[in-house]
Order: sequence, then structure tokens, then C-alpha cells
Amino acid sequence: MRTLMWEGIDEPRIEIVRVDSLDRARGTQLGLVYELRWELDGSELIVDIGDGPVRHRPDGADYFDLQHSAFFNTLPVVGDRLLDTAEPRDYIMRFVSVPELTATLATQRYEPVGDRTVHFSSGDYEADIDFDDDSFVLLYHDYLRRLHP
Repeated sequence: MRTLMWEGIDEPRIEIVRVDSLDRARGTQLGLVYELRWELDGSELIVDIGDGPVRHRPDGADYFDLQHSAFFNTLPVVGDRLLDTAEPRDYIMRFVSVPELTATLATQRYEPVGDRTVHFSSGDYEADIDFDDDSFVLLYHDYLRRLHP
């Protein structure tokens, strides 16, 4: 098991994630107005802000993406070995918003730009994301940075 921690750059927020594998992980996010606990269990993402668990399935998506969680950016990067190629890739993600816990399909583009960095875009939003040697997020520019390890 590996434990990772990120903090928000754009607003006060922290997340700790315990990773057993890329399809088995659990985490806790603390924001200004919420405390979220989540668990990725194979093809199911279970999220809870204290009102009882909400279960999400991919339902046609390539991967899950949980808002404010850097862990989920690792999934397509590892799944398609994006840091080993120079090919951009478009994904349909099951995006779960926080703290609402609603899920929608979202198109996201991951474009490797070198030096273990991927340019991420979805709709009007874009940012560079730096990854470590194991393809976990180190820095999600202007948004999140890893604290541990």
C-alpha cells in the first residue's frame, strides 16, 4: 500500500489517498464546506459526504474522475502509458462533482509534452500536470500539489 497527500493551491483543501492498486484505492478530501470519503473498488466509485454512500459506475466512460482528486489523473496516464508516448489522447470520463456527488460524462484530453508533464484540457479549462516516476501527480499547476511523499 502507498499513501499520498495533496493540498489545494487555488483554495484550502487537502486529500489523503491510500493506494492498494490503480483500481483499488480510498481517500478522504477536506474542503472548506465538506468532508468527502471515497473508495475506488474495481469498476465502482463510492463517495460519501456524510449523507450515505453514493455509488457510481463507469457507464460508458473510460475512467472515473473525482473533482479535486489528483489520484484520478493517474489512471489514464498509467492505463495508456501516456508518459512513454508523445501521442495525445481523448477520453470520456465519468466526472463526479464535489460536494454534490453528481456524475456526468466529460471529454478530457491528455497531451504529453515531455519531462513527465501532460497538458490537460476539458472544455474551457486547461493546465499542465507533472508526474513522478510512478506516474502519480506531483504538481497540477495552479490547482494541487503533492505534500507526501
